[in-house]
Amino acid sequence: MTSSPTPLPTPGGPGSAARAPGLPDGFTDTFTSRYVDTGRVRLHAVTGGEGPALLLLCGWPQTWYAWRLLMPALARDFHVVAPDPRGVGLSGKPLDGYDTGTLATDMVALMEALGHRRFAMVGHDVGMWTGYALAADHPDRLDRLAVAEAAIPGLSPSPPLFGSGDANDRLWHFGFNRLPDLNEQLVSGREELYFGHQFATKAAKALPDHAVRHYVDTLAADPEALRSSFAFYRALDTTIAQNQQRKTRRLTLPVLTLAGAENLGEAVGNTMRLAADDVESHILPGCGHYPAEEVPEAMLAALTAFLAPYRDSSITP
Repeated sequence: MTSSPTPLPTPGGPGSAARAPGLPDGFTDTFTSRYVDTGRVRLHAVTGGEGPALLLLCGWPQTWYAWRLLMPALARDFHVVAPDPRGVGLSGKPLDGYDTGTLATDMVALMEALGHRRFAMVGHDVGMWTGYALAADHPDRLDRLAVAEAAIPGLSPSPPLFGSGDANDRLWHFGFNRLPDLNEQLVSGREELYFGHQFATKAAKALPDHAVRHYVDTLAADPEALRSSFAFYRALDTTIAQNQQRKTRRLTLPVLTLAGAENLGEAVGNTMRLAADDVESHILPGCGHYPAEEVPEAMLAALTAFLAPYRDSSITP
C-alpha cells in the first residue's frame, strides 16, 4: 500500500491572501492562497473565481499582490490564478531556473496541477518576458496573451550604452541587477532606498504607501528573496539566447499589448510585432510602469474586451 502525499501547508504571513494589506473589500470571500508542488519548485498562488482559466503573472520587484485591484472583477468571468513565480514572495527560491524558458515551464506545470491544460495569460514586466516564452515554447497551452510594460531582451533592439538620459533612467537597473554579489552588498539594509526608488520613478501615479511597503518588506525579510530578485537579470544571457531562437517562430495567437503613456508607450506594441502576427496595442493615458495599480479601471476595460472571445467560447454549447 502506497502512502498518500504529505499535504502542503496553508500559506500564511503577509504574503498570503489572508494577510496582505489593503485588499479590496470582500477579497478573501473569493480568493485563497495555496501552495502547489510542480515537482521542480513549490509555488504559491492566489486563486478564485468561476470560468475559463486566466493566469496573471507579475513583474519585478512585485508579487501576486500587484493584481489585487483587478482580481475581483476578473473573477466574475474567469478562474483567476495569480502566482508568485519562483524566487518571489512565498514561492520557493532555488539557486537557478530564472531563465524565461524555465519560468514558462513552471507556469505550465502550475496550471496543469490546478487542472488547466489551456488558459489565457496576462504578464507584466518580467511576466511579459515569461508570457512570450510560454507562447513560443508551449503554443498549445495559450488561447490569448496580454502583455504590459516591458522590452524583451533578445527580441527588442538593445539600446546604445550611451543613450538618452530618459532611456538610462528607465533601464540602468538592468546592468546593476546582473552584477554578481555586489548587488546584495549594496542593497541589503537599504531595500527601501533601492526598491522604493524604482516604484517612485517609474510610476506616473504614486502607488499607495502600504503597497510599496509590502513589496519592500517582502524583499527585505529574507536574503534569499533579495538574491532571487536579481536572479532574473543574472539569467539574461540564457534568456537572450533562447529568445533569439524563439523569434524565428512567429506567434499566431491574439496578443494585446498594454503600455503606460508616461513610460514605454508605443514600444510595447512595437516589441510584440517583432514576434507576433496578431497584435492589438493599447496605450493607457496618465499611466507609468504599473498599470494594474495606477489605472486599474482602464486596464480592466482593455482586458475585458480582449478576453471576451475567450470567455464566450467557453460557454458556447
